[in-house]
Amino acid sequence: MKLNLTKPIIFFDLEATGLIIGLDRIVEICLLKVNVDNSTETKTWRINPEMPIPEKISKLHGIYDKDLVDCPTFKQLAPQIIQFIGNSDLAGFNSNKYDVPMLVEELLRAETDFDLKNRRLVDVQNIFHVMEPRNLSAAYKFYCNKSLENAHTAEADTVATYEIFKAQISKYENTELEDEHGTKFKPVVNDISKLSEITNNRNKNVDLAGRIIYNEKGQEVFNFGKHKDKSVVEVFEKEPSYYNWMMNGDFALYTKKILTQIRLGMMKK
Repeated sequence: MKLNLTKPIIFFDLEATGLIIGLDRIVEICLLKVNVDNSTETKTWRINPEMPIPEKISKLHGIYDKDLVDCPTFKQLAPQIIQFIGNSDLAGFNSNKYDVPMLVEELLRAETDFDLKNRRLVDVQNIFHVMEPRNLSAAYKFYCNKSLENAHTAEADTVATYEIFKAQISKYENTELEDEHGTKFKPVVNDISKLSEITNNRNKNVDLAGRIIYNEKGQEVFNFGKHKDKSVVEVFEKEPSYYNWMMNGDFALYTKKILTQIRLGMMKK
């Protein structure tokens, strides 16, 4: 089918040194421009981020420091990128939360003004979520082929969740996946311990609210605010008042409990 366009739209994706908008840098960007007549043009650039790429990130996108040594910096490429984008609208997958903010941040850092005021932003992931909802009613229909009557009543939701769980085991028990290293594994088995492991491995929260998470080294780090990604212990050592601020703030009681446990552990050492 042809897109009904009144001006060009650019679908784009980028790879970066990480996920933190204000800290990380773009290492690769692809712009696919769809013109009003639906003809397409594609530009892809590798970019020297002028900072090391963490090894865990390189393993995800396959781009290593050595691959970017002779590549231009973003500031050098910015005029070409701006010229190619022109007055186009922008689209991507999860682009409103990540790709667009990261691109704008890099352009501003390169002292290149980029106005979003007259650009329409289309996030393909949001369309996916609107049309294929991932709520309990949708899961019940997908796995059990039943409509959830009396949704949002505790008993109906609980029974539906139990039935979905059994259907998931039946559907996926022999399904084999492959990780980023090429190792094959079967994540879903009829074993509560194993299922607990895979569901919790996707969530590295230390507290239930996700204010504190485990980093790759298993250390408790803050997941918000000015100390995001910093060790809780390190922050409390350098800025003891931060503990008091959180304890007096509008944080969940369980979060405060975890903070107190960490602080008591520091005092014992």
